Amino acid sequence: MPVEHRRSVVALALIASFMVFVDSTIVNVTLAELGTHLHASRPELEWSLNAYTLSFAALMLGAGAIADTLGAKRAFLTGLVVFTLSSAVCAAAGSMLMLNLARLVQGAGAALLLPSALVLATASATDEHARHRLVSWWAAAGGAGMAAGPLLGGGLVALANWRAVFAVNVVIGIPAAIWALRSMPAVVRRGRRLDLGGMVTATAFIGGLVFALIEAPSRGWVDPAILAAGAVTVVGLVGFVLVERSVSGPLLPPRLYADRGFAAAALQGSLLNFAFYGVLFTMSLLLQQGRGLSALVTGLLFLPLTGLISIANLCSAPLTRRLGRPAVLALGQAVLTAGLLALAWASTASAVWPMVLALVPIGISSGILVPTMTAQSIAAVEPELHGAASAAFNTSRQIGGAIGVATFGPLLGTAHNLSSGFVTCAIVAAAASVAGLCVTALGRRQPVLVGSCG
Repeated sequence: MPVEHRRSVVALALIASFMVFVDSTIVNVTLAELGTHLHASRPELEWSLNAYTLSFAALMLGAGAIADTLGAKRAFLTGLVVFTLSSAVCAAAGSMLMLNLARLVQGAGAALLLPSALVLATASATDEHARHRLVSWWAAAGGAGMAAGPLLGGGLVALANWRAVFAVNVVIGIPAAIWALRSMPAVVRRGRRLDLGGMVTATAFIGGLVFALIEAPSRGWVDPAILAAGAVTVVGLVGFVLVERSVSGPLLPPRLYADRGFAAAALQGSLLNFAFYGVLFTMSLLLQQGRGLSALVTGLLFLPLTGLISIANLCSAPLTRRLGRPAVLALGQAVLTAGLLALAWASTASAVWPMVLALVPIGISSGILVPTMTAQSIAAVEPELHGAASAAFNTSRQIGGAIGVATFGPLLGTAHNLSSGFVTCAIVAAAASVAGLCVTALGRRQPVLVGSCG
């Protein structure tokens, strides 16, 4: 691949990662305006956030298979077009129903973009260290998007209105699509058949599960909609197992999860997101409802967490080259555990600044861990499974985050006891980090795991 093409591919992959993750946080600051301009109820506002997460998580596995079978370039361009067009519909929406339906489609575009972008970015790597460096850049772009979301959204709302938050994706997406068509070379398609049955059943399973996790805290676990979602989840899971046993090219090849390196990375990624997004959700409620801070001030206080993630992403590859991947994982998980325990203690203080200081080690360790785990999930399998590995790894992370929010919400309690509830949440998050550390420790005792991770 010529140098100029290689640079274009990497740049486009970074842009895609930024766009996908910025839209996971940027909409939060538009909720007040959406409620006023579109006369939205609270459940409708919640779904403006959850619709994106639901389709993003549910379709990720199928998107990885599409990237492997139809080609990463085709998957990337399709995802970019879908994401851009649905963003335009969001910007022009005249009702919350139209907006939320467009957000569902936008999540589908994001699901296509993310694994294909990672496959394209790492296709030009000449060795394991180069691949890890590219993964670190890709993760840093996503971290920058997540960190920039609240501030970028607040600025766009202040300068224009809520529609600008979605219109900015159109401004970025159209030139990116033209650039990709002109300069992005095709990555060789892998020898896999498209497992449509597996895609349908996996989408039903993950979609039902994520819907139940999102809605159960407010509806209750015995609500008819939650019971129906549970039934869809069970049927989808059973159907997925049966379909995968009968097809020649399964969506999740058995050798994927049979590899200890990949299985460990998927479990660790799920535990990390369980802790991270659970704490992010509950701390936001603690600061706004418990401490009476505004949304803008809360967003600024999170900068030591979200901002440091992007910086730490770039440090992951040099650290891994010097210390080795198992040592970096163990170090990152130990620091994360200490930071979460410090956050539990700091939340009992009357001042806010101890909590802000406790976010520093959490941000640094999370930023180091994400690209290290991502690189491990890809290094553990052969190139023809990179799309499936990327999709499966990111799906496990999304599910972990959804479980974290669903678990920590009830643990936080009501507005009268948020402080004590948050201490419990932070301790549970630290326990999840310890579990991840145990997975790393067990892996270091297994020569197979070390060898499969490079």
